Amino acid sequence: MDGATTTSTAWQLPQNRGAAAAAAQQEMLPLCRDGSDRCRFPSVLRAALRGWEGGEGAGAKELKSRLGILLHKPELAHRIGAAGKLQLGSRQRDSSREVLEWRESFDQLLKSKNGVTAFHTFLKTEFSEENLDFWLACEDFKKTRSKTKLASKANRIFEEFVQSEAPREVNIDHETREITRKNLSGATSACFNEAQAKTRTLMEKDSYPRFLKSASYQDMTKQAASRGTSKRLHT
Repeated sequence: MDGATTTSTAWQLPQNRGAAAAAAQQEMLPLCRDGSDRCRFPSVLRAALRGWEGGEGAGAKELKSRLGILLHKPELAHRIGAAGKLQLGSRQRDSSREVLEWRESFDQLLKSKNGVTAFHTFLKTEFSEENLDFWLACEDFKKTRSKTKLASKANRIFEEFVQSEAPREVNIDHETREITRKNLSGATSACFNEAQAKTRTLMEKDSYPRFLKSASYQDMTKQAASRGTSKRLHT
């Protein structure tokens, strides 16, 4: 199969979407064909998404859906997987036990600072890190004691993650979005609870299983198991 031809036809960006789409298309297609450019791949596509979300909301969602499929194409998987391994390998210095505990439950992963970092790195390869960033923002929000700061933080979080066509809009249903909007009128530390819970469930059922199966995490568990075996042999 001709990889270049397949990429240019199957992954052609929709036409007549404006300058952002045209620029994204010019950048995207060569990167899909040329493995030497893989380090620029995520940043270029994220820039394309930001450009579309800035003025063409429906197009942005369509492009994001296409990119999600694109990232799972076999001919591209090794490129992103390799980048993920490099990032995780250079940043993580975890104990063998901690790394292996992440697969026990999603709660165990979220309790670990290093686990959250590793999961965030993985989500970036899927262009869905906004879900974890929103969850973390809500956790921080709950610690706010000042009523004045609570209100300003609530509005900032809502505008960034929750409102329709937000710059980093999370995937929640319309009813939950409206409930959250109403909660802002009398902001309390619990005003994002429902939206946060929906986002957490989405990550747990969708992204977390893929993280556990990812080349990056599999590599980390192998290293952890190897360190554990080596330690036992030297005791």
